Amino acid sequence: MVLHLFSRNEAFLSFCQTSFSYFRPVSQYHGAVRCAVTEYSGVSKKGYAPYNPRKKNQDTLIMADDPATNTLILCVLDGHGEHGDGVSQHFRDNLAAEMINHSSWTSDVKKASADAIAKVEHQVIRNFRIDTEFSGTTLSMAIIRGNKITGVNIGDSRVIIAKAGEANKVVSEDLTHDHKPDTPGEKERIIASGGRVFAVEYDDGIDGPPRVWLGHMDVPGLAMSRSLGDAVAHTAGVSSEPEFTERELNPETDKFVIVATDGLWEFMDSDQTVELALQADSPSDCVDILVKEANARWMREEQVIDDTTIISAHLFGYKTS
Repeated sequence: MVLHLFSRNEAFLSFCQTSFSYFRPVSQYHGAVRCAVTEYSGVSKKGYAPYNPRKKNQDTLIMADDPATNTLILCVLDGHGEHGDGVSQHFRDNLAAEMINHSSWTSDVKKASADAIAKVEHQVIRNFRIDTEFSGTTLSMAIIRGNKITGVNIGDSRVIIAKAGEANKVVSEDLTHDHKPDTPGEKERIIASGGRVFAVEYDDGIDGPPRVWLGHMDVPGLAMSRSLGDAVAHTAGVSSEPEFTERELNPETDKFVIVATDGLWEFMDSDQTVELALQADSPSDCVDILVKEANARWMREEQVIDDTTIISAHLFGYKTS
């Protein structure tokens, strides 16, 4: 697999489609500024499980540039279940093109995104090679068009913005919000659909995270309230509807964006992530620092490492000389 560097003036659409467990950088963009992002980089690193030496990386990412609309798509997908890698890879390979080719793409990115997500999910469910009964993926995406950013979220991956706050201290802002089974509204929907929400208590007395279960069986135990695929969980109220957030990016205060799967967020909060990212001089340095720290925390806490996928995007020439 050859890794490429692209100018922002080049290809109509550039996809990260490698299945390698680790790559750095997948794509870095420099040059003419058509939107708020001036440079970015992404990495996806396979996790570690001593009991599974053939473990696959079920995370994927999308970095797609549409010069015709001054739009950049940055997206991470966290597959889970036996066929989770197949689900996330299908979205990686098809979602951006479906969005950009949608009739509403130039005028309404939310409608184009929602329709494209639903279409690709339908394709996955109908794909006989991918069993989605107990497999699926999360999706977190930042769409930057000009100086406007739209967050798209399904599940517990996340998009954050680093911005200057009081006394010019750089702080974090969550652009998207995690979909957890015990979140008010999410839990109500699940219960109304006949599902249950509870955490499993382990032998050591420590409760795990709240999970979604069928009303009459202790399956599937999904630790998120929205996902793509997961046919069984959807009968218990799990939703594939994306949640949208949007705002204008401010050249005076907004510094960078981070999009990441929960391999990063499990043991690091948004403020800690921004604090670490401030040490980096470039997006590629940033993703390396964050992956290294996230992996270290996983090993310290669990003796395993989750797949970890991170995209860092600098805004308005942040840290460029």
